[in-house]
Amino acid sequence: MASLLKKLAGQTAVYGLSGMIGRFLNYLLVPLHTAQFVPAQYGVVSDVYALAAFGAVLLTWGLETGFFRFTNKQDVNPEKVTKTVLGFMLYSGLLFTALLLFFTQPIADALLYPNNPEYIIWMGFALIFDATAAIPLARLRLLNKPVRFAAIQLLSISVNISLNVLFIGFIIPGEETGNTGYLTQLLYNPEIGVGYIFIANMIASGVKLLFTLPAYSKASLLLDKKLLKELFIYSTPLMLAGFAGMINEILDRRLIRIILQPVLGEEGALAQVGIYGAVYKLSIIITLFIQAFRYAAEPLFFSQSLKSDAKKSYVLITKWFMIVVAFVFLLIMLYIDFFKHFIAQSTYHEGLHIVPILLTANIFLGLSYNLSVWYKLTGKTHYGAYLAVFGAAITIALNFLLVPSMGYTGSAYATLAAYGGICIASYLLGQKYYPVSYNLKSMSAYLSGAWLVYLVSTVIPVTGFMKYSINTLLFITFAVVSFWSERHTISKLLTKKHTDES
Repeated sequence: MASLLKKLAGQTAVYGLSGMIGRFLNYLLVPLHTAQFVPAQYGVVSDVYALAAFGAVLLTWGLETGFFRFTNKQDVNPEKVTKTVLGFMLYSGLLFTALLLFFTQPIADALLYPNNPEYIIWMGFALIFDATAAIPLARLRLLNKPVRFAAIQLLSISVNISLNVLFIGFIIPGEETGNTGYLTQLLYNPEIGVGYIFIANMIASGVKLLFTLPAYSKASLLLDKKLLKELFIYSTPLMLAGFAGMINEILDRRLIRIILQPVLGEEGALAQVGIYGAVYKLSIIITLFIQAFRYAAEPLFFSQSLKSDAKKSYVLITKWFMIVVAFVFLLIMLYIDFFKHFIAQSTYHEGLHIVPILLTANIFLGLSYNLSVWYKLTGKTHYGAYLAVFGAAITIALNFLLVPSMGYTGSAYATLAAYGGICIASYLLGQKYYPVSYNLKSMSAYLSGAWLVYLVSTVIPVTGFMKYSINTLLFITFAVVSFWSERHTISKLLTKKHTDES
């Protein structure tokens, strides 16, 4: 059991190079973006990326998890699965490229960007490139090649960051960035504006595709229809679940605009979206950890499923997940006065009060990924779709109920309610179809303990250096108590390490 936890931690760390570290570097672009663009302009970025997230789910067809599932089935040839899925993704990419090129303007009109169809082209190609690269990257995870996986992802991210710095730091003129030099005169087009961010993304996604294209040498142009049908029976509910999941995760940006635009006008509504989107970035550290955890844990969950102590493994993994995210929650909230400076303009800081709400919501999101093992292993993936639709209904209903009176704060509470509801419902259903004795008491103690420490820090009437000192003391106290509570598990890990080295 200890070796399993070490393996998961090791692979999570490697995947974190592309997930946690890579996206954290993207996170460092927030000061650049918020320095150059006012909330209404940054609202366009948040809105377009919200729309793109739905396209990303659609274009991969939910086949990543299906690929893992069928390559681990004893009665299926893994090589045939690889050839079939790659072949289908090749055809799918060509189809979506044709649709994008022929229907650019109608799509732009429907998405409320009639005067900027170029946004649709740039982000559309970025999505197609990413989707085409998705299965080759999943194959690297399946083959336990996290270093190559991380290298490709990091290269793409590095290109994106470099181009953002070039375009926004040296080309776009502005008082904050002070760009008036030769590159500005040579390359700047005022009609592109925030579109430079989308262009950078498109090029970076193209680089990722370039380095994954060799995997398509294994693609079969003659698809196995029977196998493809079985894959879709398994994967389509997951795609629907992912689509509904995007409603929970991303739709609030669009709903804020739709609900508030009749009242505040387009610029005012986009400003609300911009503030919400920028402040949401402060919860990104937990999101990054969750992403890296998923990359490592999903193949591991399937590989462990045939072992007699599989459920004990899931219990251990889930508890340690909760411990880590509790620490991340405290790290952000106890030092929020530091992290807020990543958002350059103080205009955005009015939204800081929603950060603990969003962090807690994302903790429930990560916990629901752990709990989802029951329907993925039992083949009842349609329940994943039901759960996501349940959460989506909460998201939509509460946004329409709360946003008119509370603005983006209502969206934050809607996100918390949706993820919390999904998490509770998934646990209850899991206990019926694939019961796992999760340590609910311990996990609840870590989350509530983190909140208690944070609330204590808010009522201590000090500022400046003294505040940081007291918050650091609180953080250390929480760490000591946690270490003492888990001393037996930690002792086993250290003993196992000493045995392995001997």
